[in-house]
Amino acid sequence: MADYALILNAGSSSLKFCVFQRLEVKNWVLESRGQIEGIGTAPRLSAKNAKGESIARELLGDRVRDGREALEALATWLRSIYGGSRVLGVGHRVVHGGTLYDGPVVLSWQILADLYRLVPLAPLHQPFNLAAIEAVYKYLPEVPQVACFDTSFHRGLPAVATLLPLPRDIRQGGLQRYGFHGLSYEYVTAMLPQVAPEIAKGRVIIAHLGSGASLCALKNGKSVDCSFSFTTLDGLCMGTRPGALDPGAVLYLFQTLGLSARQVEKILYKKSGLLGISGISSDMRNLITSDKPEARLAVDYFVYCVAKEIGALTAVLGGIDGLVFTAGIGENSPEVRRRICDASAWLGVDIDQEANARGGPRISGSNSRVPAWVIPTNEELMIARHTGRILGLI
Repeated sequence: MADYALILNAGSSSLKFCVFQRLEVKNWVLESRGQIEGIGTAPRLSAKNAKGESIARELLGDRVRDGREALEALATWLRSIYGGSRVLGVGHRVVHGGTLYDGPVVLSWQILADLYRLVPLAPLHQPFNLAAIEAVYKYLPEVPQVACFDTSFHRGLPAVATLLPLPRDIRQGGLQRYGFHGLSYEYVTAMLPQVAPEIAKGRVIIAHLGSGASLCALKNGKSVDCSFSFTTLDGLCMGTRPGALDPGAVLYLFQTLGLSARQVEKILYKKSGLLGISGISSDMRNLITSDKPEARLAVDYFVYCVAKEIGALTAVLGGIDGLVFTAGIGENSPEVRRRICDASAWLGVDIDQEANARGGPRISGSNSRVPAWVIPTNEELMIARHTGRILGLI
C-alpha cells in the first residue's frame, strides 16, 4: 500500500492539486499534478504525471458549481487513480496567517475560526483556501490537515519594515505590513546553496513575477523586506492588481465617482494592473506578442515598476550580491528578464543574452558584478515538506 500526501491550492475559480508519494527514504516524490478550472462556469479537470504526460482531461459539466463540489469531484478522481492507497496528510496553501501564526500548523476548528477572521485582509484568496479545508473535513475527516502560510516567511521583519504610518489605535487592529508569496521565497531560498552558493548568504533580491508579482529582499537567507504590504494589492503592477497606488486615488473612486465598496474592490483586484493599462489582457505572453501601443505601455510599466523596486530594496539591503527570477513570467519570459536586467545595469547586472534565452540557471555574464539567476519555484513541494515534517511523516 502506497502512502501519499495531497497538496491543495484553492482559488475562486480553480483548485490546483499535487499528489506526492512518500518513499522509504522518507522523502516526497511527485506523482501527479493538475487542476480543476472554470469552477462555476465551465469546469474541467486536467492532470499530468511526474513526466508531464496527460493522465486526465475531463469536462465536469454542472457537477461542479463551487469549490466544495470541485473537491468532491477531485476526491472521486483520486480514488479512481490511487484507490487502496493511504492519504497521510493534506497540506494547504493559506495566504494569510496574521500575527498569530508564524509557521505551518496542524489545523483544528479553532484555528480555522481564527483564519476566517483574516478574510478581510485577503478577500481574493483566503475564503477559498478555507473552504477547501472545510471540504476536506467532510470528505476525508480522518486525515490530518496542515496550513502553510504565505505570510510566515516574512515574520521577523525589522519593525520599520512592518509599520504602516497610521494612528496607533488603528494599527492595533492588525494593520501592518505582512508580505506574501512566502512559500515561493522559502523554496527559492532553500535552493540557493545548491544552485548559486556564492550568493546564498549574501544580499539577494528575488523577483517572483507572475500574475501576482512581488520582490523580496534577503540577507543571509532571511527576509528583511518585501514589496507586498498589508494586502496583496501593494508593490508591483500585476496581472489585474495595480500595485502601489496613491490612497487619494481610492478616495477619488469613492468620493467623486461615487462607487461602492464592492465596485472599488472589483476594480482593484480584478480590473487593474496589466489588464487595466492595456485593455487587452492580463497575460504577459499576450502583451509581449501584441503590436498595440496599449500592450507595449503595459509591459513598459511592469518593467519600470520592477526595476524601480529593485533599486529601493537594494537601498534597504545596503547593496546587492545577486538577483533571482522565479514564477511564471520570471521563469519563462527572456524578454522581460532582459529588460529588467538592462534597467538594473547601473547596479552591476550584465546579462548574457544566450544564457538568458536558454533560461539559465545563470543568465548573467562571467564578469557581471551582480550575478542574475533563474530558479524555478515549487510552492507545492514546500508545502509537502512542511506537511511531512509537522505530521512526523518524513
